[in-house]
Amino acid sequence: MTAAGRFLSLEGIDGSGKSTQARRLAAHLRGSGRDVVLTREPGGSPGAEDIRRLLVEGEPDRWSAETEILLFTAARRDHLERTIAPALAAGRDVVTDRFADSTRVYQGATRGDLRALVDLLHGAMIGREPDLTLVVDMDPAAALARGLARHSGEDRFETFGLPFQERLRAGFRALAAEAPERVVLIDGNRPEEVVAAEIAAIVAARLPR
Repeated sequence: MTAAGRFLSLEGIDGSGKSTQARRLAAHLRGSGRDVVLTREPGGSPGAEDIRRLLVEGEPDRWSAETEILLFTAARRDHLERTIAPALAAGRDVVTDRFADSTRVYQGATRGDLRALVDLLHGAMIGREPDLTLVVDMDPAAALARGLARHSGEDRFETFGLPFQERLRAGFRALAAEAPERVVLIDGNRPEEVVAAEIAAIVAARLPR
């Protein structure tokens, strides 16, 4: 039988560098001989990518927080069924740029007191957590400036402004304090290669192969 792969998620506020670090981690693991699937949320499967466009484009008030939770959960279920679970079962490592912790923080903690609803839907429809979550923690003003400078067309959440990003940062830090066995804070206010080296060392120490 093939041993199950490792499930790793990268989290952080918009513009924190977590997408770059997800790519670097996947490349590092491949360089060490691992078979790695690099994916993202919302998205990561054809159906989930369709839902992604509904969530990250358009006016800031396009959806209520409750509707966002339902859309994110639907996208995550498709992502889990079609990408994550098959890869892990085949012994491949999965590195995902965001997972359920983003919904816990973005919709559950910053756009209303909806964490209980997020966790209820997660338990019923998703039912699993990453083996390790790395939160790239960065100054919200610097991260927001970087995120807006990309002009990606997927900046709906950046347009909520700096106070929203500050609440997001506090939410991710609270999550790390709540689940220290799974969630690790990484100082993102450093050169990219320094952050990447620390992430690689933490993965090796916590989830050895």
